Amino acid sequence: MKIKEIIKKHEGFRDQIYLCSEGYPTIGYGHKVLDTDPFKDDEVYPKDMLDKVFDEDFEKARKGAERLLDHLDPPQPAVDVIISMVFQLGEGGVSKFTNMFAAIEEEDYVEAAAQMLDSRWHIQTPGRCQELANMMRNCDL
Repeated sequence: MKIKEIIKKHEGFRDQIYLCSEGYPTIGYGHKVLDTDPFKDDEVYPKDMLDKVFDEDFEKARKGAERLLDHLDPPQPAVDVIISMVFQLGEGGVSKFTNMFAAIEEEDYVEAAAQMLDSRWHIQTPGRCQELANMMRNCDL
């Protein structure tokens, strides 16, 4: 699935715990380390283990996007954008993009993209946000 590769590219990969731009301990492809995780500082973890963690995180993001879009029927590229946003920002964070969802409901993907760019998220991760906004905008083509 293409969106998995896009998320991996945006997140990058680290086989040790590091602090993300928001200061959270993170590992693999942007996995926020939780108290229940087995990861320890200064240890290197095998890629196949971290690939499984990514697949679990991706599935959570997919289900979160599904919940956020449950009353809508956007084209797959728009769904993929929401999956990627949920992967990065969490379902709660993405739920705050009410104007974007209103535009998706109206099938106005140009406006949905504009709403994505008019956010703190765009300031924090401009390259990622711009690429995903372009994907959203292209749903109108």
